Amino acid sequence: MLDSIRKTEQEFDVALAAAASHADLEALRVRFFGRKGGAVHALFAELKAVPAERKKEVGEALNQLRDSLEARLREKLDASAAEENARKQARSSIDVTLPGRTPSFGSLHPITIVRREIEQIFREMAYSIDPGPEVETDWYNFEGLNFTPDHPARDTQDTFYLGPELLLRTHTSNVQIRTMEKAAPPFKVLSAGRVYRRDEITLRRSPMFHQVEGFFVDRGVHFGHLRGTLEHFMRRVFSPDTEVRFRPSYFPFTEPSAEVDISCPFCHGKGCGTCSKTGWMEILGCGMIHPQVLRNCGIDANEWSGFAFGLGIDRVAMIKFGMPNIRTLFENDLRVLRQF
Repeated sequence: MLDSIRKTEQEFDVALAAAASHADLEALRVRFFGRKGGAVHALFAELKAVPAERKKEVGEALNQLRDSLEARLREKLDASAAEENARKQARSSIDVTLPGRTPSFGSLHPITIVRREIEQIFREMAYSIDPGPEVETDWYNFEGLNFTPDHPARDTQDTFYLGPELLLRTHTSNVQIRTMEKAAPPFKVLSAGRVYRRDEITLRRSPMFHQVEGFFVDRGVHFGHLRGTLEHFMRRVFSPDTEVRFRPSYFPFTEPSAEVDISCPFCHGKGCGTCSKTGWMEILGCGMIHPQVLRNCGIDANEWSGFAFGLGIDRVAMIKFGMPNIRTLFENDLRVLRQF
């Protein structure tokens, strides 16, 4: 029995020396002093089997073992608690001799900066702002805008459908139909927001991007009003010396339609890799609102006319801030965002 007592003490000393944390010391306490399975408690349980003439000697040895081990354990627990308390105080203390820490401030995302700039330009031209819903019906996104039932844009390979009638809008032109249905002309509206198409992520494409749609309906509106509006806008958002050209194109909801190019802001029209050596960059599509679109919304096309245009905010941001890759706008890299 005395040999077991000496062996238990030796094991305790080894375990106590190896204990490096409060958790280790707690595990040590349970191992030696636990009510169930504790080594010291087990030795006391064996005392009843010791012959009567030796019980006093063995009992005194057990009491000394218990008191000695408890004292050593308590001493190390107190030392561990003191060290932890010192570390906490060190972490919470303030060294007034250190230089102050400049607080970090958030900033607007480049997409938001460009969107707000575009909205402000058109507010100055008396346009109202209506972002419109991102979840839309087929009528407002396609049919009301004169898309035929077999138009490729309606294909599930191009559009995110949420059900038989609901989809994620593929352009902000849905606001055009909503406005013309609920309000009587004249009106000038700009809609800016997120749109969605089933595109692969490339240097210049993303399945989610940002678009601006503007339209103006009034008596006597003609293509000259559209051209003047867009030339003013381009020279405000880019630079006063920006050249603008119109090329014939086709869109289901405008007639006549045009693509608009601007002189390359990187080479100023001389030709570079960014503009494929042409000196021009395509920036938006536009045209006179198709008479059938007006009739779809209950507007007399013989009395009223209008124009509409749409452009990508992401494309404008890439040009303004010199970003060759559209993914830079969506990666949330703080090294990029801190520049704005």
